[in-house]
Amino acid sequence: MKPDGVEGYGMVRDRGNGADARRTAHGKARHHERRTPDPDLPRGLVVLFALACGSAVANVYFAQPLLVTMGHDLAMSPALVGGIVTLTQVGYGAGLLLLVPLGDVVARKRLVVAQLLLLVVALVAVATARTALVLLAGTAAVGLLAVVTQTLVAFAASLAGPARRGGVVGMVTSGVVIGILLARTASGLMADLAGWRSVYLASAQLTVLLALVLHRTLPHPAAAPARLRYGQLLRSTFTLFATERLLRHRALLGLLIFAAFSALWSSVALPLSEAPYALSHTAIGAFGLVGAVGALAATAAGRLNDRGLSRRTSGIGLALLTASWLPLAFTRDSLWALAAGVVVLDLAVQAVHVTNQTLIYELRPDAGSRLIGGYMVFYSIGSATGALAATSLYAAAGWGAVCALGAGISCAAFLLWALTPTATPGPGRADAAG
Repeated sequence: MKPDGVEGYGMVRDRGNGADARRTAHGKARHHERRTPDPDLPRGLVVLFALACGSAVANVYFAQPLLVTMGHDLAMSPALVGGIVTLTQVGYGAGLLLLVPLGDVVARKRLVVAQLLLLVVALVAVATARTALVLLAGTAAVGLLAVVTQTLVAFAASLAGPARRGGVVGMVTSGVVIGILLARTASGLMADLAGWRSVYLASAQLTVLLALVLHRTLPHPAAAPARLRYGQLLRSTFTLFATERLLRHRALLGLLIFAAFSALWSSVALPLSEAPYALSHTAIGAFGLVGAVGALAATAAGRLNDRGLSRRTSGIGLALLTASWLPLAFTRDSLWALAAGVVVLDLAVQAVHVTNQTLIYELRPDAGSRLIGGYMVFYSIGSATGALAATSLYAAAGWGAVCALGAGISCAAFLLWALTPTATPGPGRADAAG
């Protein structure tokens, strides 16, 4: 097993039949990496990674169907209630920049367990909050610490051999997607049964259990030498964006696909709550179960990446993303059309997302946490932009305008992919194109 987070871990990128001269100072470590990750990484451990990721990221979305109830309970103004979601997302964005990069210089097992235990404290603070100030501070802390999800993704990628990395990242990402899509449904049901505080108390208990299981189960590789100071570590994330064209390209694709994803999921409740459907919150939340079907694409896309079909997978995914808005445009006429569009859209987004993460990790495995954390900042920007634009457009021009927005964003992503020159493939990836 390769030492976790080895600093200076090098790589070689093939170009045609020759080798690119790009090597880091520690090329020997790259040779070590090729041989030491376990080619038989237990499936049970990968499933545990996926479960932990889904559980952690769900905490970011639990509050969304509970805002009105939470506001009434603590006598909060509408502006303060809106701050619950905003501060959670701000905390998550800050964590991507400030905490996730630590995985490159600190033993990831130790970092994961520590973040999970701190997350428990934040969840208990939210569950027991008696004032708006404590609640808002707690939700911001929940967002900040929920980025353990991305540390886990980088950890799983580092343990997988190059030939299986795409499949492993895909399976772990499936857990993330399912956690996001089912969070609202689960929190709504639990709140109906036992009140909104029970959602956070139950999550705290599950998080404690996961921390204990991960502490006992995860490999315990040697801690990485602290060769970068914290300030240097953070600055190096920006340096990676300046030097890696493929990272910039894939980050922009990530921004666009998640803007489209958020445009749908942030606004779909609006037409469903109106005539002719007038669905309940529980029924609307059930569409998250439909969307979870799309998570199956994550594992399949990862396997296609392992076969060297990254560019083809991206192109098909982006074409499907654009096409998904056609059935979605008929939402007011047919719930079946909505369900079909949701499945295709989620499938497409996850296929491209897994491809993005797999390719950027291979650029610099020694900087895997910084690469994935930096990429996910663009995910957050896209999600926030898509939600704001979609809800504003719905109020001004209705559901048709939201679908036009989503289709336009998706088409822009497809054109970006089509017009970008083929990127230099990594080792053994004949089709690992931008």
